[in-house]
Amino acid sequence: MSGNLLALVDVNSFYVSCERAFDPPLAGRPVVVLSNNDGCAVAMSSEAKRLGIDVGTPWFKLAPTARERGIIARSSNYELYGDMSHRFLQIIGEHSHEVEKYSIDEAFAAFGGPLQRAGVWARELRRNIADRLSLPVGIGLGRTKTLAKLANLAAKRVPEMRGVCVWDDLDRGYLEWVMNRLPVQQVWGVGPRTSKKLAAVGVDTAAALRDADAQEMRRRFGVTIMRTVLELRGQPCIQLEEEREFRDSLVFSRSFSTPVSTRETMAQVLASYAQRACTRLNSRDTVAQTLTSWAMTSRFNAVKQESPSATLSLPAPSNDPVLLTRAAQALLPRIVEGTRYTKAGITLTGLSPSGAQPAFDLFAETQQDRGLGPLLQRVRERSGTDSIGIGRGGLRSAAEWEMRREMMSPRYTTRWDEMLEVHAR
Repeated sequence: MSGNLLALVDVNSFYVSCERAFDPPLAGRPVVVLSNNDGCAVAMSSEAKRLGIDVGTPWFKLAPTARERGIIARSSNYELYGDMSHRFLQIIGEHSHEVEKYSIDEAFAAFGGPLQRAGVWARELRRNIADRLSLPVGIGLGRTKTLAKLANLAAKRVPEMRGVCVWDDLDRGYLEWVMNRLPVQQVWGVGPRTSKKLAAVGVDTAAALRDADAQEMRRRFGVTIMRTVLELRGQPCIQLEEEREFRDSLVFSRSFSTPVSTRETMAQVLASYAQRACTRLNSRDTVAQTLTSWAMTSRFNAVKQESPSATLSLPAPSNDPVLLTRAAQALLPRIVEGTRYTKAGITLTGLSPSGAQPAFDLFAETQQDRGLGPLLQRVRERSGTDSIGIGRGGLRSAAEWEMRREMMSPRYTTRWDEMLEVHAR
């Protein structure tokens, strides 16, 4: 870590802000974004929160009074949110030589300039993101990740800071006042269970944790809490990390809007999901050694719960959509006709770079390189996820079991036919 300070850049109400970026009339109105199949609220605007709407509130409870309360609902637009997150990270990368993606709406970034320029740098970055993406962000800067998190919290909660807080610029007396009133649970890395254990030994505020004996904290609560103690003192212990180029596994799964109860329909589901998982493999230039296909009934099914699965080890690591689609069908003999399955998925494990496998394997079947994976990826990138498929995975129109998103806004940035249109008067 070569910079003097770390910044945490966080988008305010990310899902809602993405919706508002392309639909300005939503500004100032109570907006909720719903989960898969329009089930419950997973993101809310500040106006919706003031109405008492919490995360997890079912939409069917909100719908009857939504109009009179002015509540506007949107289905989760994952394609839009993912692309906006990518653009958000790109802009941060233009302002910093080191960036770590922390979540879809958060990133740590290094600031290596003079300390007196930190606030100017943060305001320029914040303005750039607002100008180019119309996303409101809060930026907190500190000598450690933990302090940057606290600074970000202040940047978003204290209006006078206007979205930017440099921890070292704050008055010492004010900092002590804040630290002595900040519950320890709000410190990054301290969860509800740990906070209860800390409170039991008298450590119930951020200041108390900072001033605790580091070695004693390690003995009682482990090295993670010890690092937090040191980070609160301004000693960096958690460095920026580069995102792993290859993950250990890849999962593509969805809940159905309508239960699937036949093998024929499940075959269609598995073919579609396997090919979508294949597209993700190819986008990462990665191959998989093992495929597991699975399905499950609702956990609320009082009659009988079923969760069949089938795992196949491929002859050689592959990202061939034909091979993966065939492997996924191994689940079909375990599907019971008439059983109402509500979710299915494909899990790929044993991932490796596509060029890492041996040139040949005497014990593996010869596989023809059809080049179909990269081809499907290119077509889907240009024409949309559902534009092409192989066999049962090639659906001309949405199937009944596809995830229900009846209130979804257009995918403005990832679909040519859904781009925002601007008309001059």
